[in-house]
Amino acid sequence: MYTADPTRYDNKMQYHKCGNSGLYLPALSLGMWHNFGSVNNLEDMKKILFTAFDNGITHFDLANNYGPVYGSAETNMGQILKSDLMQYRDELIISSKAGYDMWKGPYGNGGSRKYLTASLDQSLKKMGLDYVDIFYHHRPDPDTPLEETMLALDQIVRQGKALYVGISNYKKEEASKAYAILKELKTPFVIHQPSYSMLNRWIEEDGLKDFLFDHGIGCIAFSPLQQGILTGKYLNGIPSDSRIGGHKSPYLHEKDLNAKMLHKVQQLNELAANRGQSLTQMALAWILRDGKVTSVLIGASKPEQILENIKALENTSFTEEELKQIDSIVCHS
Repeated sequence: MYTADPTRYDNKMQYHKCGNSGLYLPALSLGMWHNFGSVNNLEDMKKILFTAFDNGITHFDLANNYGPVYGSAETNMGQILKSDLMQYRDELIISSKAGYDMWKGPYGNGGSRKYLTASLDQSLKKMGLDYVDIFYHHRPDPDTPLEETMLALDQIVRQGKALYVGISNYKKEEASKAYAILKELKTPFVIHQPSYSMLNRWIEEDGLKDFLFDHGIGCIAFSPLQQGILTGKYLNGIPSDSRIGGHKSPYLHEKDLNAKMLHKVQQLNELAANRGQSLTQMALAWILRDGKVTSVLIGASKPEQILENIKALENTSFTEEELKQIDSIVCHS
């Protein structure tokens, strides 16, 4: 059985308070969107999870349909918890979500009370848990009254199935309405999970980032490396075994890495080198630069990537000149 590194909390990781709540999250959290499905190797998954925890990453982020196949990431997480990690359950933050397509028929998608309740029950069974630490509504559902969705989240907490709730992919206006409902209910709404990267700044343009910070709501960013574009992987073109080259992602295509984008990535890489960081490390550090993002969700296909990402925390400060250079490269070049 796995035994965690006894030095895992000895300055390997930073922990940030999640908004105005008493919950702390690691600066880097491990997302299980990719590489933890039925198509992946369980022993490889263990190595990734154990490396993360050994280095102070306590938060593991899932959703009902992560895989492939749908739900298999939670099933695999359940196996690993049962065999090795359940002894550390009280040290772990485990989150799940529901909102996107999960099962056939009218009750396997959206934001209805029926769907959210049934989905979380399934998730808990797959993972062998009595509760998740955070349960999210994964996306706004225009076909369900927002009050119904928020009341479902409130009920889930009161039933003891989740300690905290969050939302994901909500724009500022939608998030503001959800916040008002949950505040009235006194529901522990502590976090929002949006996409955010140097190349994807919609939460700044929309005002969501400042709204969350001003209202004491945590923010955890997903896709911080823009599906791998902000890594060194594509500096010299598109490798055949990459997500783009291998057509492995429905969210990333060859047109996303045209000559203009490649030039931007190469310029950013030069700036990162001048800071003594890899492009990956600088991209993660940039998200954490101003203290308004609680945690960044990283993905990993091998343990070494976890270790490289953690080194980003050695320098999350940027000079005004560096920030201007990044803006110039990303927004104007």
